[in-house]
Amino acid sequence: MPVHHVERILPYAPDEVFRLVGDVKRYPEFVPWITSLIATRPVPTPDGGDRLSAEARVGFSFVHEAFSTRVERNPHERRITVSLIRGPFRRLENQWRFEEHPVGVKVVFDIDFEFKSPLLEGLLRANFERAVDRLISCFEARAAALYTPRAAG
Repeated sequence: MPVHHVERILPYAPDEVFRLVGDVKRYPEFVPWITSLIATRPVPTPDGGDRLSAEARVGFSFVHEAFSTRVERNPHERRITVSLIRGPFRRLENQWRFEEHPVGVKVVFDIDFEFKSPLLEGLLRANFERAVDRLISCFEARAAALYTPRAAG
């Protein structure tokens, strides 16, 4: 089961970046290939977080797809977990973690997926590392636009 793992150190407060990534309905504003996103109202969970469903429409090149995910946000653990409800994937799971770091926040992102279509699977696998780096860069740029970096200390 292939998992792609990314870690980045950003000069922002962990809670700021947690809120940025957790605000899924705003993704179309700064992730260029998400053309629309509809999210349900969050439902509280016993751990003090919440859960919602999100349906995203994505488009790049000649590929246009829609998929639905369950998003669980746990602010106490600064963790966001996403799992597939339905769509072109056989499997899709990802997790974000936001850890304190002397510079600001250590963002840890893990994603595992498999498409139902061998053609889509082959196309994305060939460019997957670049696609994940571009996705993370979208969040970095959004954080830079919204937040003031922590002072070096």
